[in-house]
Amino acid sequence: MSQHKSLQGPSGLVVKRNVLKRFERLEILRKRNQWKPGDRIVGLRKTKPDV
Repeated sequence: MSQHKSLQGPSGLVVKRNVLKRFERLEILRKRNQWKPGDRIVGLRKTKPDV
């Protein structure tokens, strides 16, 4: 699958996205101990990408 042109910089480097997929949000929430297995996947709290 190719990457959309707007996500690539002038030198072809990938730009950091500010919208995360659900599995990416779950991973961040797990690291912060804000989500445990068995909790609902729908209606997750908002998260900012780790820098």
